[in-house]
Amino acid sequence: MPSHKTSHVRSVFVTPLTVLIATALIVLLNACTSVPSRINRSSLPESSDTASATVLTPAQVELVFHSITLLGVPYRNGGTSPNNGFDCSGLVRYVFSKAVGLNLPHNSEELGRLGESLAVEQLQAGDLVFYNTQGKTNSHVGIYLGEGRFIHAPSERGVVRIENMTLPYWTKRYDGARRLAM
Repeated sequence: MPSHKTSHVRSVFVTPLTVLIATALIVLLNACTSVPSRINRSSLPESSDTASATVLTPAQVELVFHSITLLGVPYRNGGTSPNNGFDCSGLVRYVFSKAVGLNLPHNSEELGRLGESLAVEQLQAGDLVFYNTQGKTNSHVGIYLGEGRFIHAPSERGVVRIENMTLPYWTKRYDGARRLAM
């Protein structure tokens, strides 16, 4: 029988509570009908400005679900699992493998050459968003969740978390987005 220790190590098993929380987050991220004033409306996908909710594909639901179940997992350079922690590309690789069965490279620059390039207005849940955080193109990657938010493994001493793309730190460093065929 598995032991239930409280530590920063995450289990890959999904509990009913995790499913409930993930479902609530998906609904909140997907069904908002208004955009807070701090979000620059012109930089968001058109669906954010409409009163109708965006309908997610099954693959997008899986990507969002799997990524938000990893909130709070510690950053680890070179990390590729919830038990050992994640770096940014390790998180993307893990989520895409578990959610939709894609085997992706563990390198943000390589990820930036995959799929189709997108304008920010075209972003949909599950798209990859890239940033220049180390003085080179596509040195950081996250997964777009919708409503101007993305999830990522930020840096040392950080944990997997959700960020607002329109914060000045991220807008200055935004390199672009890619959509992978699923």
